[in-house]
Amino acid sequence: MTEAKTIPDQEFYRPVFSPWLGYGEFRQYYLKARPATLVSPDRCWMLYSLCKQALMLEGELWECGVFRGGTAAMFAQIIADKAPYKKLRLFDTFEGMPETNAERDIHQSGDFKETSLEAVKSFVGNGAVTHYHQGFIPDTFVGLEHSTIALAHIDVDIWQSILDCCEFIFPRLVPGGFMIFDDYGFHTCPGARAAVDLFFKNREIVPLVLPTGQAIVFKSR
Repeated sequence: MTEAKTIPDQEFYRPVFSPWLGYGEFRQYYLKARPATLVSPDRCWMLYSLCKQALMLEGELWECGVFRGGTAAMFAQIIADKAPYKKLRLFDTFEGMPETNAERDIHQSGDFKETSLEAVKSFVGNGAVTHYHQGFIPDTFVGLEHSTIALAHIDVDIWQSILDCCEFIFPRLVPGGFMIFDDYGFHTCPGARAAVDLFFKNREIVPLVLPTGQAIVFKSR
């Protein structure tokens, strides 16, 4: 009788391989994010994987929509460990959402105000890799017109801010770079999907929609 083979890392098959349950080094990075993030482990796994890929490209890493700094802390630790010469730019009001579009958005001005720049700096750290940009998008992009970007994590939830991010960031993505939209598939953020679909509709680019609720856009080489 043939003995059953032991599957490596069998505990992570639920029923398919699910590394966001704590596989390998991801666990230590996710634990950096967990105390201060609303982003689920499977979405954090996507960010972790894309961050590592982005470190192989030229360009900076950006996060638009930081809230309490959970995923920013994860990005910052990965960069510090693997590519400390890279820059991580963090964009947020750190005081809650700006005015929203009543016809397209469910969120309202002032949502997610339970944060501050000082609290985020304390949580994420203010090391050499991390640069904070407080204010409203796209105003906080002024002066960064010559930037090159490998990865942009867009987690701003609302129609106009997502359009503003797309219009500024996408032309500055390096070949092989990507934008990942956290809110694309969530019913609480209908403006997010509408904005992404509108922006890329006539650019011969199809957003890759993930079961996590995220969507990714790659810039071809």
